[in-house]
Amino acid sequence: MIIVASTNGKVGIWAAMEVLRGGGTAIDAVEAGIRLVESNPEDTTVGLGGIPNLLGEVELDASIMDGRTLAAGAVAALRGYEHPISIARKVMEELPHVLLAGPGAERFAAEMGFERRELLTEKARQTWEEQLRKAMPETVLANLEGEPALRQWVQRVRESRRGGGTVNFLAQDADGNICAGVSTSGQGWKYPGRVGDSPLIGAGNYADNRYGAAACTGLGEMAILTGTAHSVVLYLKMGLSLEEAGRQAMEDFHALADLYQGALSIVALDKDGHHAAFSNREGTTYVYMTGEMDEPEELPRVSAA
Repeated sequence: MIIVASTNGKVGIWAAMEVLRGGGTAIDAVEAGIRLVESNPEDTTVGLGGIPNLLGEVELDASIMDGRTLAAGAVAALRGYEHPISIARKVMEELPHVLLAGPGAERFAAEMGFERRELLTEKARQTWEEQLRKAMPETVLANLEGEPALRQWVQRVRESRRGGGTVNFLAQDADGNICAGVSTSGQGWKYPGRVGDSPLIGAGNYADNRYGAAACTGLGEMAILTGTAHSVVLYLKMGLSLEEAGRQAMEDFHALADLYQGALSIVALDKDGHHAAFSNREGTTYVYMTGEMDEPEELPRVSAA
């Protein structure tokens, strides 16, 4: 049994491991771990307290994938619900679809009994206001909803906004089944409706019991254009080692246009329970915990710029 997560997943990794120790599935563990991150208001990149879009609205993306059956569920541009990972799981279990977005995802969440909640905390609202004031006049900020060319401000706030942040969880249970889950509030100050890699199976998330799993965090456009999470698993299928697979997936970014170049990191797990993580930025870390460990361990990611 093992849990692998992005570093911000540390707050949920104990709960995830307790699920596995109690005989729960990898899917149960991933959901339990991510829910705690989504509820952490100090994490400004996931769930409650997440950094909003240009209009000051928190829009959430999430996905979950079962490596045993290759079933998956995802939600995108979801507003007003604290736990998109749980709603994504319900999409997987209750619908013949993989991805729901926007009002449809919100309708489904209500149908499944999830309670609405205000996600924009005062701290996040103040940060949003401070950052936009650096990039635009007060007259524009005061009437953003009616701004006829909102698109121009996406580029103008590009240098002042925070990059995308995400929580990744990979789990392998006692039966050897693998699950991958991802949840995020997406890129700060994004154009309303922007969807990153996190809810896109094959881009930000992929799991297959036969080979392994991977999940991404960072500039989602990069993972979308190169199919990063699926690429890692495909390279494992081709016979590459876990480290070779991760490095090869990172090398795929070199072909991207400058507009889509940024920070991106990967966590990965193979079918034998070996773990690794990769980043094109120095000094980044990830966490993991096995069933025999009392505490999770934080390790450096392989630098693969």
